[in-house]
Amino acid sequence: MNIDMVSEHASPLATLGGADAGGQNVHVGALAVALAERGHEVVVHTRRDDAGLPDSVSFAPGVTVEHVPAGPPRPIPKDDLLPYMADFAAHLARRWLSRPPDIVHAHFWMSGLAALGGAREHGVPVVQTFHALGRVKRRYQRAADTSPPGRVRLEGQVGREATAVVATCTDEVRELGAYGVPPERVFVVPCGVDTGRFRPEGTVAEHAGDRPRILTIGRLVPRKGVDTLIEAVCRVPDAELLIAGGPERSKLGDDREGRRLMGLAAERGVADRVAFLGQVTHDEIPALIRSADVVVSVPWYEPFGIVPIEAMACGVPVVASAVGGHLDTVVDGVTGLHVPPRRPDGLAASLRRLLGDAALRRSLGRAAAEHAHGRYPWDRVAAETEAVYERAIETARERLAFAEGARP
Repeated sequence: MNIDMVSEHASPLATLGGADAGGQNVHVGALAVALAERGHEVVVHTRRDDAGLPDSVSFAPGVTVEHVPAGPPRPIPKDDLLPYMADFAAHLARRWLSRPPDIVHAHFWMSGLAALGGAREHGVPVVQTFHALGRVKRRYQRAADTSPPGRVRLEGQVGREATAVVATCTDEVRELGAYGVPPERVFVVPCGVDTGRFRPEGTVAEHAGDRPRILTIGRLVPRKGVDTLIEAVCRVPDAELLIAGGPERSKLGDDREGRRLMGLAAERGVADRVAFLGQVTHDEIPALIRSADVVVSVPWYEPFGIVPIEAMACGVPVVASAVGGHLDTVVDGVTGLHVPPRRPDGLAASLRRLLGDAALRRSLGRAAAEHAHGRYPWDRVAAETEAVYERAIETARERLAFAEGARP
């Protein structure tokens, strides 16, 4: 089938680690490639954020990325993109006049607005993946939430109008119900992991000295809970902490959250045991993970969380906050350990337990690799997504037949 994806701010071509470049970029690119490998043709529509970008780029065999002129061709924070979604939708509507796809898959709520607007006059079914929900973000970030006014209302509208919604974890199904999205139109399909690259065997990043290594990977934003981890390391003697993510290492001092975290490490007297690596390429991550004794992911909330399954696929145990997608991916006591979010004492106790018990780490690591390689390979995720597409296409046909039959 011909599949068009809409990912307004998260291009699969983007360098990871920036303020708005993370798991969604990986997900969109990897899913597109996996679907192409199953014989489909995939086009990813993303906003042009640089005047020098070509109209289209071949991303992989069967996958093309098209840059949509919507708003000024420069980087814009994703929370400021709503005014340009009407232009994005109009572009898609024109684009689909000559080549309507069989299915449209929108990623993130604003992409859903653009996709529904562009597909409406063509009768093309739209599948929606939110990746994050505004009502959850507001609950945890409150006044710090920079989402545009009306996000929750518009998000609910997108969920109710979409032909089908793909939730990445079971916790999201409950949240979507609060939006009034009919449960029969919601399908749980997780994010995936490249099990060819993320595996226990392979190169290992340099590890000088004999200190136990704790690793965390992700964007440097407050909700990721890196400050909780730094506080916990104060209570884990001799362990070193590697923090990967954020801007380039040379520019960390210019980043507000980077400065705050570096200041916290100095204030707590652990700056000599905490290394800020800055932006790390996705190709470097597997070797970095294999060098760690434990990988930590302790955000306040997490719609899914790709890093824990990448770590598990490498056979490294995970300590994760018991929130959102982590409740599905990290099996407490089997592939890793759950801890409450924003609780440094509890996190420190779990880290001391793991770092002090090599046999437990090996046991959790083996189970983690088996679980990740069995449940989260991209070919399985693509097959499950394809099944949702087929259901959505059939639903659209049934609705059309009903509408035509109801005409006088």
